[in-house]
Amino acid sequence: MVDETTLRAWTAIAGTAEPPAEIVRHTAGNILPAVLPVRALATATVGACSLAAAELLAARNGGVVPRVHVDEGAVATAFVSERHLRVDGREPTPFAPLSGFWRASDGWVRTHANYPHHRERLLHALDIDAKDDPDTLPDRLAAVLSGLAATEIQERVYAAGGLAVAVAPAPDRGTSAIGRAPLAEVVPHGEVADRYLEPAALPAAGVRVLDLTRVIAGPVATRTLALLGADVLRVDPPGTPEDPDSHIDTGPGKRSALVDLDSAEGRGVLEGLLDTADVVVTGYRPGSLGRRGMAAADLVARRPGLVVAGLRAWDRSGPWSGRRGFDSLVQAATGIAAIESGQDGRPGALPAQALDHGTGYLMAAGVLRALTDRLSDGRGRRLGFSLAGTASWLLHDIVAQEPGAGTHDAEEWLVEAPSPYGRLRYALPPVRYEGGPRDWARTASRWGADPAIWL
Repeated sequence: MVDETTLRAWTAIAGTAEPPAEIVRHTAGNILPAVLPVRALATATVGACSLAAAELLAARNGGVVPRVHVDEGAVATAFVSERHLRVDGREPTPFAPLSGFWRASDGWVRTHANYPHHRERLLHALDIDAKDDPDTLPDRLAAVLSGLAATEIQERVYAAGGLAVAVAPAPDRGTSAIGRAPLAEVVPHGEVADRYLEPAALPAAGVRVLDLTRVIAGPVATRTLALLGADVLRVDPPGTPEDPDSHIDTGPGKRSALVDLDSAEGRGVLEGLLDTADVVVTGYRPGSLGRRGMAAADLVARRPGLVVAGLRAWDRSGPWSGRRGFDSLVQAATGIAAIESGQDGRPGALPAQALDHGTGYLMAAGVLRALTDRLSDGRGRRLGFSLAGTASWLLHDIVAQEPGAGTHDAEEWLVEAPSPYGRLRYALPPVRYEGGPRDWARTASRWGADPAIWL
């Protein structure tokens, strides 16, 4: 049996009205507790992804679709995988000191300054010297922000290329502070292509995935495809290092290469990779790839049968379509932070970066489904996802379910393994079907250390 929320996720990625396999659910009590139905979102996105993996495996091998298992304990652990990570016993780096909620003169704002360039732009927008004593910067930032209106802060920081949003009030049922957004968009494209996938032991074995994403949703999607056998090559620009902990958490099973897309040599390398790619997953800020001739329309025009999955923070047809964004900012702008606020009125947050993780599993599911459909019609697919779309779904369309029996012990879903970074403790993947893999084939490689070639 498939519950209503999982069925909604499944049909959003062009799944059939009657899912192809049974889902066996293992409850674990009140996981991911929140005002909003985060538990239902989490289990539904993982369930849809597991269904898509099982369906593709059966389509490649001509067999029966295996049963799917959704274990709430595994889901809850994986949805906060970045918190469970340990590197030689060290805990991951938390949010940076200048990231968080701050009082404005008329409400609250949420800032995101985890990357050095975002931190510098935030401070520049507010006329604060980034070279000042780091220990005093939070107090100085708080003092400046308290004297400005929330929307003024938002627009000043946006104009400077930084990240801050005004915290929106809780929306009425059926409305949203920045409008409604679709959960997913799936559009077949182009000519029929001869892209046959041979029988294989894993659903995505032999599938070449070019990963052009960063924190967190896109990398979660591609690490899931790597779990299921895909050859995933993540490509980053050489001048913008990834946060090491984030890379270790979302990099297992993948390889990591550096390519300068602003150079003729780098563009040539990427074009060579695209010539034999099956899937491209993008998550750069809107317009970034388009300026380099690699918008979704450009990619599908040159590669019949290509599956292109695009991720953005905001709805592509909404007023903020061209803006950068992260999970925490979308929570603030859509009213989620207000709904989850504490008794003191301070804005709150979901118990996990659920928009990121949920969208990541939904993206992986969409790619797997597109590959299944390509087996029958030979056509590629353009897929669109946004954190705002997942937020809209959570706010307006998911019916909360009563928690089942059992308890959640995260230790059951954590393992240790050696890595190039040291001994790791990390969360196991929650995507499961009978006979499927339980862990990635390898831990994350060093960021940028792999050659930009397919295996």
